Amino acid sequence: MATDYDAPRKSEEDLSEDSIEELKTRRAEKPTAVVEEDESDLAEGYELPGADLSGEELLVRVLPAQADEFTCASCFLVRHRSQIALEKNGLLYCRDCEG
Repeated sequence: MATDYDAPRKSEEDLSEDSIEELKTRRAEKPTAVVEEDESDLAEGYELPGADLSGEELLVRVLPAQADEFTCASCFLVRHRSQIALEKNGLLYCRDCEG
């Protein structure tokens, strides 16, 4: 039997239930959550270029490079030794910077 894909997929009960007026009343009954953001709170997260950060302290623990890691001489990222693509004059380069 052929299926009419253009036919509405809702039953008659569903169609009568979703009238415009009924949907408007449902919308008015539901409380909406409004998030109020203070602009001064948002501004605290931004750092301006050239800002004096001498009074700031690091809040993370910095670990030295591990035995299975190296620092790329081009991008200066700490990578796993499996990412070594080139060694030139004692400097190591990662796969991303090789090309």
